[in-house]
Amino acid sequence: MRGRSKLAFLSVVVVLGAVGCFPPGGGVGSIGNPVDNSAGDPLDPTNLPLGDYHVTQSPQRGEIDSCQSAFVGGGATGSTPWIRSNGTFDVTAKPEVDGSVSWPTAAFSITLSGGSRLISGNGLPVGFTTGVFPIAPTDDAYNFDRNPNSIATHTVSYSLPANPVAAAASSCLPMGMIGVALDGIPIFNGLDAGGRDAVAHEAQDHCGGHPQQSGVYHYHSISDCLPGAHTSDLIGYANDGFGIYGPIDSSGHELTNADLDACHGTTSPVLWDGQTVSMYHYVATRAYPYTIGCFRGSPVTVGA
Repeated sequence: MRGRSKLAFLSVVVVLGAVGCFPPGGGVGSIGNPVDNSAGDPLDPTNLPLGDYHVTQSPQRGEIDSCQSAFVGGGATGSTPWIRSNGTFDVTAKPEVDGSVSWPTAAFSITLSGGSRLISGNGLPVGFTTGVFPIAPTDDAYNFDRNPNSIATHTVSYSLPANPVAAAASSCLPMGMIGVALDGIPIFNGLDAGGRDAVAHEAQDHCGGHPQQSGVYHYHSISDCLPGAHTSDLIGYANDGFGIYGPIDSSGHELTNADLDACHGTTSPVLWDGQTVSMYHYVATRAYPYTIGCFRGSPVTVGA
């Protein structure tokens, strides 16, 4: 979640995978050492804990259980004055990509059919605008991230379990699509191509999105443009069928990693298909890993 201001200075028909938002550059290397982000405050957007290299190959609270153990260079390469040496960053001081582009042909639907939840769309945001991509040289964000990718349509069509159940063991997250927001936009995990905190390092627009190299516009955290982003409402579905909800619980408390399990979820009453039920669900938080740390259920294969 972000409240940025400008700096004064399943089967899927198309592969939705992404190793970052630029064409790969550099070599493949082992993940770096996790930064010490203990100075951060998960509820303070001016002092968020940085998620760089907080990657694991086993479930752990506050980490991303990644299917990938080596990362490809690429992504944003400019300076990042909003990131501090003490392992924190000020997301409100990070420049956002200019523009307000409408997408009148955007289409997205969710349909219940028996025991399945059918997801269909064209990858464009329904009811929201995006920034201008590629990032223009006149945009102040260009000084920090020169994302050259354009937003493109792509056919999304897959099926989730309508009533997901926990698997015998959790599973890791791929790079690329791990879920979908209710405006039809793919949700990626919180990492960039180098294993760093994508929300901290990469430039996003006013809705928190940007395109990767094949034109898939996506979020790394839950968009502030979604009505439920600061509530307890449903805001998307993970690839295992479990819901992703806003961070506020029934008592008005904003949840953080400390309140959630290793997959970034919890069991509590939520509104599910029109009924209040106590069930497992993921929680979208202000801080890394933002949406999901691992899959608690059995995910469908959505893309590379």
